[in-house]
Parts: sequence; structure tokens; C-alpha cells
Amino acid sequence: MHVNIALLTVTDTRTLETDKSGNILVEKIKKANHNLVERKICKDNKEDIKNILKEWTSKKNLDVIITTGGTGLTGRDITPEALDEIADKHIPGFGEIFRYFSLETVGTSSIQSRACAVLSNGKYIFALPGSSGGVTDAWDKILIYQLDVNHKPCNFVELFPRLKEK
Repeated sequence: MHVNIALLTVTDTRTLETDKSGNILVEKIKKANHNLVERKICKDNKEDIKNILKEWTSKKNLDVIITTGGTGLTGRDITPEALDEIADKHIPGFGEIFRYFSLETVGTSSIQSRACAVLSNGKYIFALPGSSGGVTDAWDKILIYQLDVNHKPCNFVELFPRLKEK
């Protein structure tokens, strides 16, 4: 099953051409035979991030939104706060598992990442770090499996039809 994905890079400094982490994700999405439906870059501004995410969560042709950037500890890193304001449910295990895997590659510096995931209007939103290593770890060790309907014993994709249940 092909997953329809939108990609948002949160940055004050990069363009589509210089967005190394975003470009890595574009290639990984294609290699996994998923569909990149939309891609944008926006500044580290909470209202701008929320507006784009709300627009995307209202689209029927999207299943998953991935953000990269804004998950660190500095004053401009506000992606998790933007997600908090639009979340219907948090998926705490995503950030925990991400930091576990990140520990292997960056050691105790993994605690500086606030990578996280939420459900909003029946869509998964994964907030990944802006580093190329961070997006690679998140995709290669978590998302490639959870966005594969054949991954057992379970995966995020098989839950798509039930995410809006009341």
C-alpha cells in the first residue's frame, strides 16, 4: 500500500535546494514507493507551522505528515509546541524509541532531541530533528517499518481506517 505523505521543513536558514534533511526524506519516501503529495518550507514560527499542518490535516489525499526541524532546545525550536496545539492524541512511544535509536549514533546527545508524534484529525504527524542523521535514524529504524502495511505484528498503516473513530 502506498502512503500519501506531506513533508514540512521548519527552518530559518534553508531553501528547498539546501534542505539536506528534507532531500534525504524525499529520496527515502520514493524508495519506499510512497507518494510525496506536498512539500513546503516554513520559518520557525508557531502560527505558520500550525496553519500549514491544519491545512494538510484537512486534506483527504494525505495520510501522514512529516516535519523536520525545530525539535531542539533553543528558543526558536517550537515544532513540538505547535503540534501540541493541534494534537488529538500524542504518541509518546515514537519520541522514546527515536531517542533510544539515536543513542546508538549520537550518544547521550540524543536527550537534546524533542522528536515526537501526534494524531491530528485522523492523520499521523511525525516531528523529526533537522539533522540529516536524525531523519535517517527516524526513517530507517522506525518509519520505514511502521509505514509498511506488511510489517508485523502491527503497523500504523493498518490503523488508517480507524483513526477517526469516536
